[in-house]
Amino acid sequence: MHQDIGQLAGAIWHALNTRCELSLTQLKKEVDVKGPIFDWAIGWLAREDKIVITPKKRSFAIQLK
Repeated sequence: MHQDIGQLAGAIWHALNTRCELSLTQLKKEVDVKGPIFDWAIGWLAREDKIVITPKKRSFAIQLK
């Protein structure tokens, strides 16, 4: 499971590197994953201080630092 989370975190990083800033919904569609593993991968990147999470109207915007 640890390896799967790391791989998804890498896919999220690459999506953000390509698209700059995405909402959580857009990012989930971009990496095409469902379930809690997406949340765990976002948490991994946040803990590693790789992303910035900004509150928006009804969601959050995610971008690389």
